[in-house]
Formats: sequence, structure tokens, C-alpha cells
Amino acid sequence: MTAREEQLVRARQLLEERVLAVVGEGPLPRFVEALTHPSFANESSAPDNQRLEFLGDAVLGLCVSELLGRAHPDADEGALTRMRSALVNAEALARWAREQAVGEAIALGKGAHAGSEREQTNVLADAVEALVACVYDARGLEGARLFVEHVVRETMRAAPELGSRDPKSLLQERVQASRLPAPVYRVRNVRGPQHDPTFEVEALVGEAVVGVGEGRSKRLAERAAATAALGAEVSVSSVPADPVPSEP
Repeated sequence: MTAREEQLVRARQLLEERVLAVVGEGPLPRFVEALTHPSFANESSAPDNQRLEFLGDAVLGLCVSELLGRAHPDADEGALTRMRSALVNAEALARWAREQAVGEAIALGKGAHAGSEREQTNVLADAVEALVACVYDARGLEGARLFVEHVVRETMRAAPELGSRDPKSLLQERVQASRLPAPVYRVRNVRGPQHDPTFEVEALVGEAVVGVGEGRSKRLAERAAATAALGAEVSVSSVPADPVPSEP
């Protein structure tokens, strides 16, 4: 076994221990599958995590909808929808994945391993959705509920604010309250075919990147970037930018 293979095994052991601490002891038969990127599957006979990702997306949406319905019984459909989007978007899932070192447990193909795919937002978010499906497959809906609640726990605290208004407007108000320049949005990557692109956009305050988001259009990606900045509870007072001059 190579050093990298040993690192992968150890990272998976640690991650599985953390998952089991949340959902209870017992086997997770599809755990390895959930952490197998298509690039690795293309170089081996192992199944990739795309089918689990498909299932996990639906389970995640259901569990988050239940959580929000219980936590906010007076919220209308529009607010609940905005809150759910803030909790299940790729950047929010990837943030949890980075905290849990999920990237180190993902098996990547040789080409992908040589690049930065391990920490890419979409790779991490896909793995989290696949893990949700893995838990659902092994523990049923009750187990999935426990795991999803753990994944979204931190972002849930900001859900009311994120669900109340357009995230771009909220972010602009937050930074301008500190007399900083209004946020600007910059496309930093476009992936996929021309007929179905995925945009990656970063939100900047001055020269500081305060959030990154992805979407099927620039508008959706900008909203995701603003949501990421708000969900991370950006402290705009620490952003190194020139303040807006006072009125004479």
C-alpha cells in the first residue's frame, strides 16, 4: 500500500467514526462508494458516488424542509424556500465538508488527484450528498435526519436572516453599515458545455473575497456567493478596504 493509499484509508476511518458518532454504531455498506469520485471509478472497477449523490440530494431537501418547518412554524413558503436554498447550496455543504476533512477521504483519479479537485466546492458538496444517501440506505429516514441536522446545524442559526430577503441586498446592507464599499461579484470560472454551464462567482468587499458560490447562471451564482458570505457570518469590520468617505 502506498503512502497516499494509507492516508486515504486513515482519513476514511476518521470520517466514518465521526459519522457513526452522529447516526449510531453499525455498518454503512455504501460508505466507500459515497467517497469515490467518478475520476477514480473511470480508472478502476469501483462504482462512483453519482447515484448516491442523486438520491442524497432528494433526502437532504426533505430533511432540511422538515427541520425548517418545525423551527419556523409561522414562515411562509417563500421564506422557507429561501432558507432551504441557503442550507443546501453547494457552498454551504462544502463548508461543512472542509471542517470535517471530507476531501482527504475522497478517492480521486490520478489526473484529478494531481490538481485541486479535492477541495473544489462541487466535489465536496457531491460527496456530502452521497454521504446523506449512504446513511439513508443504512439507517433509513431517521438516521438521515440525524446526519442532515448535524451537517446544517451551524448554518441553521443564520436561516431566518437568510430567508427574509434577497441575500445580495442583505450582504450589501451589512457591509455598507460598516461604511465599506458595496460588494462586487466576479466570475472566476465557468465549467461544463456551452448549453449547460456552471458559473463560479466570488463576492468581494474591497479586495477581500468574502464568499464563493456556484449556479447555472451568473445571477444564481452571485446569490450563492452572497449567501455563502452571510452564512459564514462574515465580519465585514475586518475587511481590509478603504472606508466610504463621510458626507461633508
